[in-house]
Formats: sequence, structure tokens, C-alpha cells
Amino acid sequence: MRAISRARWEALAAYCRKPLAQALLHELAWFEADGERIVATLVVDTDNEYSGIILARDRLERFRWVGGTGYFDTPEDALADLNRKILDLLPNLEEERVQGDESGRAVDFFTPLVASTKLHPHFRTISSGNEFSAAREIISAMMRWHEDVDGNFVEQFQTTGFDTRVWELYLFAVLTEAKLEVAHPKPAPDFLARGLNGEFAMEATTINPSMGGDGRLSTPPRPQTDEEREAYFLHYLPIRYAGPLTTKLGKEYWKRPSAAGKPLAFAIQDFHGVMSMTYSGSALPIYLYGRTQDAQHDEEGKLAITSAEIVEHRWGNKVVPSGFFALPGAENVSAVIFNGGGTITKFNRMGVSAGFGSNNVVLIRRGTAWDPDPNASTAVPFLHVVSEGYPETWIEGMDVYHNPNALHPLDSDLLPGAAHHRLRADGQIETTSMGWKLITSATTTLTFSAD
Repeated sequence: MRAISRARWEALAAYCRKPLAQALLHELAWFEADGERIVATLVVDTDNEYSGIILARDRLERFRWVGGTGYFDTPEDALADLNRKILDLLPNLEEERVQGDESGRAVDFFTPLVASTKLHPHFRTISSGNEFSAAREIISAMMRWHEDVDGNFVEQFQTTGFDTRVWELYLFAVLTEAKLEVAHPKPAPDFLARGLNGEFAMEATTINPSMGGDGRLSTPPRPQTDEEREAYFLHYLPIRYAGPLTTKLGKEYWKRPSAAGKPLAFAIQDFHGVMSMTYSGSALPIYLYGRTQDAQHDEEGKLAITSAEIVEHRWGNKVVPSGFFALPGAENVSAVIFNGGGTITKFNRMGVSAGFGSNNVVLIRRGTAWDPDPNASTAVPFLHVVSEGYPETWIEGMDVYHNPNALHPLDSDLLPGAAHHRLRADGQIETTSMGWKLITSATTTLTFSAD
């Protein structure tokens, strides 16, 4: 029996936890045995008794309960019993790991289902080689728990829907980290998340590259002057967000049995251009609330925010009304969620943090974070070298924009660690965030020879 990090345990086994068990038990340490054929945790319960929980991969390669210890007054006694129980299980593990409810085959995202010429270039990059080996390995642990409701997830992950499917995997990881039990209802929405503080439905969507009249991908605008940049952020980007959000609004998910009477959130990611998710996020609240926010310092150096209404967004011949949350039917949408960092690069960092991936790869992360000074108007730069134990969470960088008109408001406690934004009566946006708040980042991947 060998100790492992909490991050490693979370990557391997977090998906089998139940919210009630997490409320009654506090995990103290984590272990593996026999090359991670078994993982285990030492816990203490509400009666201050210590015990151990043992998990092994079932026939679908998902870690599930196969045994436990008795209850003890000291952690030392519980650990000794845990080690004995693991040693007793190992000789018959092939039989003991069978749960009896497995059906079908283990989910496999990485064995190609189509010809190599049809594979998405990003899928080809992560499915082999060292550069994204950490992402590949952490996804391999996660994928065993995936439920392919539509029957085409794996094929789309490998081909035309790579970005969209990565975004959905990211959301699954976030909900699991938030100690929520996740279901994939059929028909949609994509997720139903339940916890001790309540439940909510979530539908994922993405902004994808535009197609030109000739059937080829069109190149996004590249503003050069200050005036062009202002128009780009005030009009072009909000229009790009409006497309998928109003399409989802028209689906009326709140009328589906799984979402009726519950908070409903739309989770959107921007893939319309190269690295577009790293800079377009500031345009989202403009469109959602129909307001701009201008920051200026007064004569005493104090930060003053001025809010102004914007009625519509215009770009070329396209005109879109601003204020998504004020649209008819939008009162049924409790919040819109965004995280510019919810990409395959985050999976790579989280994988490295959990001890996955090649030792010949080094990740360097640069970016900006919020300055906690109430009079600051610029972000704080940072530079991190990512290594095992790097203190990143899945929810880091997530923004939750709450609908002031929501019929079923979303409880912020369901997504702890996110930045929660609400429109005040004076038109300004109030933000609550715990701890370090990421604004944007980019990661450089360096691969070195093993010699």
C-alpha cells in the first residue's frame, strides 16, 4: 500500500462518490496498491471513528467499492486494518472487482473510429506523443464514467466535434469536483447535477467558426485601430455569443421533464477563432445584461464604475438586440456560465498536477489574475511552472452570470470556487469570488529528449 496525492485520487476515483457520503465522511489520506489496481482512502466520520474504503476497477474500468475496514478509535488501527484488507483482496481481485451490473464495453475515447484523414487535428495531437500525454491519461480515467446518451460522443470527439466534446468533458469534471452527482438525462439538457444544497440542469453550447458562402471557414475580423477594437468587443463578439445562446433559448429546455421547475444554466465556450476564448469573455456580460461598464479613477485615485445601457449590437448587415436575460423566455434561464480556460490545455495541466504524463514535458503558464485592491483597474500578471501538485482546480477561472429575472435562481453554493456576477439595481455588476481569480492564461509546452 502506497500513499498517493489527493489530486491523483480525485482523477482516478472522484466520479463514484455520492454527495451524502461526502457530507458524512472526511477523507484524510489516499493510497494505491498493485499498480493502481486498487485505490483506497482513510476517512473519519461524524462520530469521530476512523475507517478505510477500498475501490477497484469494475469490468468497465470504473473504480467502485469492493471492501472496507471496521471502525476504529485511532487512524493507526484503521490503516493497519486497511492494509490487511487490501492484501486479502489482491489474490482474488479479478472476481471481487465484478459488480454485476456492468454491461457493454469500457468506454474508449482514443481508439480511432474513423480513417486517419477524418480525425480532428487536435485529436491527433493529444492521442499520441508526449506533449499532451497528461491530458490523455487524465481523460482516460474520466472517460470510463461517460454516458454516451446520443451514441455519437466518441466519434465527434475524434472528428468534427472535438472542441464541443472537450467543453462537455470539462463541465463534467467541474460538477464532479463540486461534489455533485451528475446524470445525463434523455432528452436534453446535457447535465442534471444534484447535491445536498439542491439541483440544477445545465446545457452546454459553443461558438464555432463561421462558414463562408463557399463552404470554407471564414477568417474572423482582426481589428487594428482602437476604434475597430472597440466596435469588435462592443458589437461583433456579443453577436457571436447571441447566436448559440438564442438557439438554446429556443429549445425551451425548461419544459423537459428533467429540467422542469429547476434552475437551468447555459454553459458557453468560444471556439470561433484561434485562442478566441482567452479574450472574448469580457463581451459576454455586455450581451447578457445589455450594459457596458467603464472604469475610471477620480482625482483621489479611487476607482469609479459607470454603467450605460446598450440597446443593440450591429456588425455589417447583422443587428441583434442586446440584453439576453431580458428576452422573452429568458426568465427560465437561471444563469450563463463561461470559462475561457476550459480547453484541452487545462486537462494537460490538471493531468500533470495529478502525476500523469511524460517526465520529459514541462508546462509554463502565463496569464493575469484579478487584483484584490478595490481601486485597481488592471490585472496582475503571473508566471507558473506547472508540476505535480500544482494547485489548480477544475472550476478555477469559471464565471457564472446570474439572471436578475430568473424564475428559479441558481444557488451560488452549488458552484463554489467560481466567480459569481449579479446585476445591481444601479446597473453595475457585483462580483463575488473566493480566493485567487484567474482572468486569462496561456500555457507553453516544452518537450525535451529523454537522453
